[in-house]
Amino acid sequence: MTPLFINFNGEMLPADTKLVTINNRAFKYGDGLFESMRMMKGQLKFADLHADRLQRGMKVLKIEEYSQMDSWFLKEKADELSRRNKSRNGRLRLTVYRDAGGLYTPSQNKMGYSLEFQPLDEPRYFLNSKGLLVDIFTELPKPTNYLSNIKTCNSLIYVMAGLYKTQNNLDEVFLLNQNGFLCEAGSSNIFVWYQKHLYTPAISEGCVEGVMRQVIINLAKEINIPVMEAQINPEILYEADEVFITNAGRGIQSVMGFGVRRYFNEISKLLVDELNKL
Repeated sequence: MTPLFINFNGEMLPADTKLVTINNRAFKYGDGLFESMRMMKGQLKFADLHADRLQRGMKVLKIEEYSQMDSWFLKEKADELSRRNKSRNGRLRLTVYRDAGGLYTPSQNKMGYSLEFQPLDEPRYFLNSKGLLVDIFTELPKPTNYLSNIKTCNSLIYVMAGLYKTQNNLDEVFLLNQNGFLCEAGSSNIFVWYQKHLYTPAISEGCVEGVMRQVIINLAKEINIPVMEAQINPEILYEADEVFITNAGRGIQSVMGFGVRRYFNEISKLLVDELNKL
């Protein structure tokens, strides 16, 4: 297998290089954030949306040099790393952390980053051939505050949800917010097709502000599918006609069942076709 390379603060290094010290703030405190991105045929998809979300997140966390992380920077670094790994298709993860000392209070707000690349064979998005079986993870409701919409390095709630998923032989789990309403899936945003309207939890409900979420909202509006960002009672899952989840890495994944309820996948098929036209 061809060894992989990463970009660590501008330097190309083998992916298995030991780099992070015991004082790294992302390791100690989860003090950072990340972007999951997709490259297809040598092109970084939705770079403008990723850069916008990343810069806004860095501003919220008060990490300096956020203006450097624009779409041009993301596309250039992704291109360099994909060529170094000899693949034009893949998933990327950009982790930005506060490169500083101190305890809870950092000594400075300088930025550090690492960019990882996982080669893939697929040059497009594919709808899953077998629908997902899901359940609701109720043990840890997600708080709603100004950090809730950011993909921070503090991901314990998703780790615990993932353990619940594995222990219960599920394909995915849905998280609730602190008020008991639908928030998001373990690694994706949620869309529900109900009474000829497409619903997704509003940003105010505490979900991560997904790039693919925004892409799908825009696409649906373009093809005259009514879309509503709303507060969603989980009871809707027993009556919905279709449910699917979205993220930048996989695009759209259809849900087959929740409990005894079974769903269609007509809207998700339509939208994944429109997504690939982009």
